[in-house]
Amino acid sequence: MYQTTRCVFKSKLNLKNVFRVCSTAAETATTTKEQERITSEGIRKKFTEYRYIYPEFLPSPEIKFRNAIREKLERKDMVARRTQIAIPEFYVGSILSVLTSDLHSPGKTEKFVGICIKREGCGLRAKFILRNVIDHEGVEVLYEMYDPTIQKIEVLRLEKRLDDELLYLRDALPEYSTFDVNMEAELLTEGAPVPINPIKIKLKPRPWLERWERKNLQGVEEINVPQHLWDRAAKSAKPWEKYDLMKTYMNTIPEEEQIEIFDEVKTQLQKLEITRKKMKRKRTFVKPTKLA
Repeated sequence: MYQTTRCVFKSKLNLKNVFRVCSTAAETATTTKEQERITSEGIRKKFTEYRYIYPEFLPSPEIKFRNAIREKLERKDMVARRTQIAIPEFYVGSILSVLTSDLHSPGKTEKFVGICIKREGCGLRAKFILRNVIDHEGVEVLYEMYDPTIQKIEVLRLEKRLDDELLYLRDALPEYSTFDVNMEAELLTEGAPVPINPIKIKLKPRPWLERWERKNLQGVEEINVPQHLWDRAAKSAKPWEKYDLMKTYMNTIPEEEQIEIFDEVKTQLQKLEITRKKMKRKRTFVKPTKLA
């Protein structure tokens, strides 16, 4: 009887140990899956930020322009160019200062300050347009981002606007496009989100360069046009296009392909970002003056 009881007691202990091991293994597996999920979400979030900071690394979504070998070689050239010149983070609506070498006067440089009104292109064909009003005359300069004549790109004010393009500034009052050529850079706290400027500009009276009433502009005050122009705009509108999933798919790069592209260049981009932050700290440091 005593031996039987001892055997039963041992079997219960063994079962408890088995249950304890199984529960520990299950908890470990759950923790590992949770860590993997958090890591994958962090990677996706980081690559989502890259999508907006480095949009030129994404190829054209049009099939007829795709070439995997050319795109890979272009990405290598873009990273190599970024090691020679610091191309900072900027968006449409940011105020930039660009210093270029003068093609017609060797040894001389030209500087232009303006607001970025458009950013387009991909790969080595990435471009952006700066606009400023100088001597009561609107001036626009189109820069190729990876042009070897560019010596320096500096962000004077990092911000976004309510629209993806600011071409309507061409038909706006001059004060919305006027910036001091000697403007000093405005420092933004490291890690702070990029501010969105909610300003709404006022257009000049017609005629305009484009039919702005036909565009869904968020950064423009109420547009005053005759009723028949609003009727024409309503007839030409295509509100169903935002529900066209196939068109959206054809005009975008799949997320899996974006992760693969940025995974290819993330190491070099991270090194360049660390170097840029170090140089920024050096520039912002002010050496104290020695008191007499």
